[in-house]
Amino acid sequence: MTNSSYRIKGETGEWEVVIGLEVHAQVVSQSKLFSGAATAFGAEPNAQVSLVDAAMPGMLPVPNRECIRQAVRTGMAIEAPINTWSRFDRKNYFYADLPQGYQISQLYHPLVGEGQLTIEADEKAGIPEDKVIGIERIHVEQDAGKLMHDQHPTMSYVDLNRSGVALMEIVSKPDMRSPAEAGAYVRKLRSILRYVGSCDGNMEEGSMRADVNVSVRKPGEAFGTRTETKNVNSVRFVMAVVEQEARRQVDLIEDGGTVVQETRLYDPDRNETRSMRSKEDAHDYRYFPDPDLLPLELDDAFLAECRDSLPELPDAKKARYEGPLGLSAYNAAVLTAEVDTARWFEALLAEAAKAQGKPEADVARQAANWLISELFGALNKLGKDLADSPVSPAAGGELLALVAAGTISGTIAKQVLEKMLETGDAPGAIVEREGLKQESDTGAIEAAVEGVLAANADKVAEYKGGKEALFGFFVGQTMKAMQGKGNPQLVNQVLKAKLG
Repeated sequence: MTNSSYRIKGETGEWEVVIGLEVHAQVVSQSKLFSGAATAFGAEPNAQVSLVDAAMPGMLPVPNRECIRQAVRTGMAIEAPINTWSRFDRKNYFYADLPQGYQISQLYHPLVGEGQLTIEADEKAGIPEDKVIGIERIHVEQDAGKLMHDQHPTMSYVDLNRSGVALMEIVSKPDMRSPAEAGAYVRKLRSILRYVGSCDGNMEEGSMRADVNVSVRKPGEAFGTRTETKNVNSVRFVMAVVEQEARRQVDLIEDGGTVVQETRLYDPDRNETRSMRSKEDAHDYRYFPDPDLLPLELDDAFLAECRDSLPELPDAKKARYEGPLGLSAYNAAVLTAEVDTARWFEALLAEAAKAQGKPEADVARQAANWLISELFGALNKLGKDLADSPVSPAAGGELLALVAAGTISGTIAKQVLEKMLETGDAPGAIVEREGLKQESDTGAIEAAVEGVLAANADKVAEYKGGKEALFGFFVGQTMKAMQGKGNPQLVNQVLKAKLG
């Protein structure tokens, strides 16, 4: 059963799309999986290549403990069993960017077993309710290098900087049924990896990419023949591949053709997939245990250290935000989607609570609403994000405290935020310099109210005649007369008294 209503309409009826993803996530580590060569992005070509990576004769691989640790922590984060005994295999194939002539991977005995993650409901995207996506396994393998075809009109160049970099291949079950579900899965997986710190998730840099397996079938029938579109490097492109490849397969079948199991590439400029090579099966690679590497045997102390090092993960954090902190489901989802956003919010929350002398739960809604509605919007207009924000969590907490204390109004707080973004100054200094303190002098407010009522005698008569909606008009005019500095609560009180 599926909770997705996505279907491909064809001449012979509706077709269901079946999607599985193989995500290759580069492990965050200072050195490669089997050598001491560096892994920094953007280095000069072939500047980070050891003798092991270049497959010089007699060079033997040595497993990087940190890479194994990161893969184990990732497995724990998706609720998967960790295999305390696993083994590396040789996957034999030749490419110019793989000097060994084989890739060291794991087929028969992977490090991590079956896990799962949950994608959240999104009615607009066509995901009506939360859905659990199964994960078949996570295995560790080394990356190949990179071929560059656009440097010379008649030759290709090879950059081996990526050769030997540690990858986690995270293989989903064929549980997704729409482009939206595939996109949501990649976003959720990337979020978990970033929370754990095992992969930076930068798809544009190639440190996370997906092989997209797509097949189509009539609802209720057996799975069809799948194709695999390689190395898709954005969530948007993953969704586009699913849509375009499913459409191609339906058209092909309904025209009397047959879908061939093959490897394809995605051309984003033309928004189409095209054939690259026939799809190999496991036996085509002649897998066998790598004779240079002993099996990995993990002890209880190592596993305990991995588990203890895990942070609060997005689902648990979201539940805490909605529960003890009392945030709305929407706000909690926004604030936990990315680990950097959650960290910024929690720093803001701590600063706001300290500045107001209150428990965090008492200021959480104020902090969340301001961050999402005010700061996000202002940064978006400037083309910035939280990482580039001139406003720190401490400054944000100070601004919220000024509002809570009645020193400035919410309207004035917007003006102060603009000044903070322009200058980087503290909110208190801006309020003092610009003379923006809220007016709470009852005499001054009464004078402003009397002026407004005198200037609008006709509307006063209408109000007293039963047109009570005009009250908001009087409030607005009073605040305008006081240049937004009037204490809104006192303005309301004085107006009610004056209007009887």
